[in-house]
Amino acid sequence: MEFETILYEVDAGVATITLNRPDKLNAFTPKMHEELREAFKQIKRDEAVRAVLITGAGRGFCAGADLNERDLSPEAGPPDLGATLERNYNRLVRLIRSSEKPVVAAVNGIAAGAGCNTALACDIVIAARSAAFLQAFVHIGVIPDAGGTYSLPRLVGQARATAMAMLGDKIPAEDAAQWGMIWKVVDDEALTGEARAIAERLAAGPTKAFGLMKRAFDASARNDLSAQLDLERDLQIIAGRSEDHREGVAAFREKRKAAFKGR
Repeated sequence: MEFETILYEVDAGVATITLNRPDKLNAFTPKMHEELREAFKQIKRDEAVRAVLITGAGRGFCAGADLNERDLSPEAGPPDLGATLERNYNRLVRLIRSSEKPVVAAVNGIAAGAGCNTALACDIVIAARSAAFLQAFVHIGVIPDAGGTYSLPRLVGQARATAMAMLGDKIPAEDAAQWGMIWKVVDDEALTGEARAIAERLAAGPTKAFGLMKRAFDASARNDLSAQLDLERDLQIIAGRSEDHREGVAAFREKRKAAFKGR
């Protein structure tokens, strides 16, 4: 399909998705969600894609939902936000978390509301020094969504997650990195190159194992130790049968760099 609200390109094994509504700080619309779902369908079926990079055009990553698209007339009645979440935001977060290909977020400016939580759903988050993260939901009288109430306490702890949600303050990128919310912060001019280098490194890695790692880490939040040990055993059986494992062992023995294929 022709994309109108995102840019999509594949190069060197990396599918780059750029949220492309810079005049609106890349705020989400139903059309953007539709196009993001299509992009992830292409990513899943394209064997040439082995990693994903998500960023925003212009001076922001994503300002969350575009509230200007909401009908506030008395005749419209109250919005069904649950239906909106189920149709769009929940599907997007599930696509990111269920992707067997690693997903990197390059946060180039403000990441607010669902934009913040979509970034945090990615596997590795790198941010420009001028970027900031904002749980903006309190300012419009709703709760964090797009997985925010799940990811934030696990990343930064209950106290910081609660304060972020209730106070709605901007968290500078350097604080986010210090808290463990994101992987790292780089100078603004270095963001594109650093994020691209990470994505290309992942694309050249054992991507079969990366997908299994995601399953293991996601399950660890609900498993006790015994259940997690069982899961590690089961996933390691799958990993041990992969071509990448065979290649990794061969490369180790031959003292050379492994040439992983993601199989």
